[in-house]
Amino acid sequence: MEGYKEKKSKSIVICGYPISIFFIVVNEFCERFSYYGMRAVLVLYFKYFLKWDDDFATTIYHTFVALCYLTPILGAIVADSWLGKFKTIVYLSIVYTLGQIVMAISAIHDITDANRDGTPDNMTFHIALSMVGLILIALGTGGIKPCVAAFGGDQFTDDQEKQRNTFFSIFYLSINAGSLLSTVITPILRAQECGIHTQQKCYPLAFGVPAALMVVALIVFIVGSGLYNKTAPQGNILVKVCKCIGFAIKNRFRHRSSEYPRRDHWMDWAEEKYNKLLIAQVKMVVKVLFLYIPLPMFWALFDQQGSRWTLQATTMNGDFGFLIIQPDQMQTVNPILILALVPIMDSLIYPLINKCKLNFTPLKRMTVGMFLAALAFIVAALVQIQIDKTMPQFPSSKQGQTKFINMLDTQLNVKAGHYNITLSPYTANADYLTFDEPFELFLNSNTSVQADIPDGNRTTMVIIKGLVSPTYKQFRDLESKPEEGGNAIRFFNGFGSALNVTVGDQNFGKIVPNNMSERVLVPRGNAQFRIFDGTRECTYTQELGFGSSYTLIIPPTVTFPQCQESIRPVLNIERNTVHMAWQIPQYFLITAGGVVFSVTGLEFAYSQAPSNMKPVLQAGWLLTVAVGNIIVLTIAEVIKLDDQWAEYILFASLLILVCIIFAFMAHFYTYIDPAKIEAEFAEKEPEEKKKESLKMDKKDSVKNFYENGKNSDSSSDEEEPNQTKM
Repeated sequence: MEGYKEKKSKSIVICGYPISIFFIVVNEFCERFSYYGMRAVLVLYFKYFLKWDDDFATTIYHTFVALCYLTPILGAIVADSWLGKFKTIVYLSIVYTLGQIVMAISAIHDITDANRDGTPDNMTFHIALSMVGLILIALGTGGIKPCVAAFGGDQFTDDQEKQRNTFFSIFYLSINAGSLLSTVITPILRAQECGIHTQQKCYPLAFGVPAALMVVALIVFIVGSGLYNKTAPQGNILVKVCKCIGFAIKNRFRHRSSEYPRRDHWMDWAEEKYNKLLIAQVKMVVKVLFLYIPLPMFWALFDQQGSRWTLQATTMNGDFGFLIIQPDQMQTVNPILILALVPIMDSLIYPLINKCKLNFTPLKRMTVGMFLAALAFIVAALVQIQIDKTMPQFPSSKQGQTKFINMLDTQLNVKAGHYNITLSPYTANADYLTFDEPFELFLNSNTSVQADIPDGNRTTMVIIKGLVSPTYKQFRDLESKPEEGGNAIRFFNGFGSALNVTVGDQNFGKIVPNNMSERVLVPRGNAQFRIFDGTRECTYTQELGFGSSYTLIIPPTVTFPQCQESIRPVLNIERNTVHMAWQIPQYFLITAGGVVFSVTGLEFAYSQAPSNMKPVLQAGWLLTVAVGNIIVLTIAEVIKLDDQWAEYILFASLLILVCIIFAFMAHFYTYIDPAKIEAEFAEKEPEEKKKESLKMDKKDSVKNFYENGKNSDSSSDEEEPNQTKM
């Protein structure tokens, strides 16, 4: 860039290390905390705050992740072609920070009046604000991704190779530390209750802390400005490679007729414009990029840890005895296992394989990594099958389900359609009854009433005294598990006067006789419900797990102040019984697969390409991650399977198929030494330049002869070439 001068490092050196790297490492830690902390709770924010279903929440989540891995290409081009790394990091970090702040603001539901269940009235505003925030975050985090590590490397001189390698180790350690801490802390913040008018899960805090960390990251990076070694933009090699490939394709298409001689490689058609060394380097890169084609399928599975697997954890039991694990905290298993498995692989597994004299090439390692990820999804499917066994059978779109509660003081015989049940006073039947159409309801007599349940709904029919004969009131029940592993509790007041019920700082509202209260989500534990009749009160205690739903009957015979034995609990939805610990094997397999696949893949790609082409391979690698996430959102929206375990098996099957294709491609791959090839071209370069010079001299001689001949013989009968007027 014209007018941009390289600034020499002014950094103080301590123990051989420039102090400027401190600012870069702290910046990276805060930025990774910000990104992974926000991302950890994102899919639950979509499901429980924006009220999206699992498929749509998964789609938007993976669209966001795909954008985060597409924008690094844009960031690299901007940094290398125009702004330089420092300015690119600063400007896009500002965009990034604004995005995080917008996300935190979008989650504040008390800025307007909220509905009884805490759902904001102006949901469109919150959705629009969230989408703006996510776009800004994707642009920011993706844009600075290719710049920060490279900028850190720029702080070292050529004779500081050892210090530079140590810096990169510390740099990547800070990435994993930020990821680990954020996925532990932000779910805890989300689980807190906060709000002005209503108490809800605290998404503003869960997004606000990552926003604050991003502000810290930006400030720390700018503070170190005077100490950095800032290099001028040198031009983007990715753009140059794309132009070279584009010219080769265009030139080959232009000369597709048989009169032109065939060339050994399609890239050789770029020789008319580009030197042979660059073409040889591009050939090496293209050879590796061809192997990248099957890789997106691996990332399609790997990145579902933050979407499908987190949603799976919401239907599981997170009680580990000494601590309670939130569904989104299970994602911490991944960075913990990475920190443990990387040194084990490098210092134990790989050396052991080498001692056994097994030819475990990098491409074979990557194949094993893909196979391990497929196994992880098979395990996830087996876990899902066990979860499904404990899940209620909710009605289909053409069915209705109901449960009967007898609020009479005598035994009740109920005939509903083809069902016959007998209910003792103040009790309910154990299971929901399913109806495909309206039915006749008989209550202790031959007199019937026509009853109907809306299709796809679950209801409770409470039998109460009528003027002449028993009648019923119908109340809608939940058609899905309670949110976020909470327990949906409601009261039916069969007492003779209005009652007020509270649990902790939550209020069920005023419950008039023969009516049902609103549902309140109560966390796991020993819940104590305080019941008031205006002058007296009593306390009812209920032990709650994760994900259950109860209707608590207050009969007319309730006594004060001792009502523990009087209250009758009616189970609507069973608690989660499959433990979250069963997810650990699938996390272990996919993390082991990720370590073998990802680390080996980058090492392989870097060893098979020239040093100046490594940014191209990095861009291609990030592109495979983006495409992988696009595959997930496509399957989530297009191939909608009724059973989640079937979707897991589908992904596992696709990856096994891709794994076989990749193994076939790897079998025919020939490993090369890029440095050796470049050295050969370097030796040939003077001779090539000499030949090119002779060609140019010959062309100039012909041109001079033609021009001199024309000027010396103005009376020549030879026709002059056509002249174009300017």
